[in-house]
Amino acid sequence: MDQGKLIIFSAPSGAGKTTIVHHLLNVLPYLEFSISACSRPMRKGEQNGVDYYFLTVDEFKQKIANGEFIEWEEVYTNNFYGTLKSEVQRIWKNNRHAIFDVDVEGGLNLKKQFGEKALAVFVMPPSIQSLEQRLKQRETETPESIARRVGKAAIELKLAEQFDKIILNDDLGKALAEAEKIVGEFIKV
Repeated sequence: MDQGKLIIFSAPSGAGKTTIVHHLLNVLPYLEFSISACSRPMRKGEQNGVDYYFLTVDEFKQKIANGEFIEWEEVYTNNFYGTLKSEVQRIWKNNRHAIFDVDVEGGLNLKKQFGEKALAVFVMPPSIQSLEQRLKQRETETPESIARRVGKAAIELKLAEQFDKIILNDDLGKALAEAEKIVGEFIKV
């Protein structure tokens, strides 16, 4: 498979997309996680090359200039996220399909570029309040960053209809089963 498919999971921070993606990676052997690059500092417990490719702002900007990204964006000032072309090629060379855990804008950018080869899934939180609560429970965010993420979420929720599928994550077991079904049908395994 020199060109596989792309499975894109997007959602506002705290909606549960990472939990769903980790579940799919555990139960669907034909998927491989596409590791994004970012310019933010590593959080406790994260590893370079596992959670993200952690780059400095200058390194990130150099890779942009070199055309090394499929898509990228500056989420907040000097806080870049993107998908390296080499990462998707690596996964396809392994005869797997790439699964992404990206923010809403990144997900829409990937879908635009890959069209029918990509399945874009939006994970919908039960409410903005539940999202805020989940972010607080992480204990990795400052009150300012929570406020910023919640403000961004209100905008992102309006973009949900641009995705191929929407999964409401108000019952994790149901959301996981729905994700398995949607991905299995798209890959047709």
